[in-house]
Amino acid sequence: MKRILVLFAHPALQKSHANRSLLHAIQGLEGVTLHDLYQSYPDQLIDVKREQALLAEHDMVVFQHPFYWYSSPAILKEWLDLVLEYGYAYGNEGDTLRGKLWLSAITTGGAPESYSTEGDNQRPLIDFLLPFQQTARLCGMHWLPPFVLHAFHKISDPTALLRCGQEYRQLLAALRDEQLTVESLSSHTYLRDALENL
Repeated sequence: MKRILVLFAHPALQKSHANRSLLHAIQGLEGVTLHDLYQSYPDQLIDVKREQALLAEHDMVVFQHPFYWYSSPAILKEWLDLVLEYGYAYGNEGDTLRGKLWLSAITTGGAPESYSTEGDNQRPLIDFLLPFQQTARLCGMHWLPPFVLHAFHKISDPTALLRCGQEYRQLLAALRDEQLTVESLSSHTYLRDALENL
């Protein structure tokens, strides 16, 4: 069973129905550690050694956050800058994270069709995640297709949010139990596409 660390970053969680639903769905899931960065570091002074110790205890890291301005909330960028340091995550002898899995789990206000050459954003969403994918590659981690919840602000039906949370829980459990592997996901662009294989 793989051990999963969910690094969660949302500066205004009380306003986010989507992320609260996703978090609620995975609470108590065996093998999953939930780590809220804004709650742990309200002053945004990240304890690098503590974070590296957490990484050492897990096989997979889920970066869960809203997709702000084609990127992540500020604390997650700060986390990446400080924790994934040279000699630890990359560079000479920097192989601590080699072989671990990286999953981006994001919520975005844009509808799927807005992330296309014809849409408002003019590119597929996966293109905007390239900096994260390249960071994973540099650290020797396996990049997984992202879990994406589109147009979250338009989901007003509690049943629909509950269903999205259940999908998230099901997919994390399948990754934990290795029912889904890097190889089996290689043909998928997004993680939710793999639900039909479960």
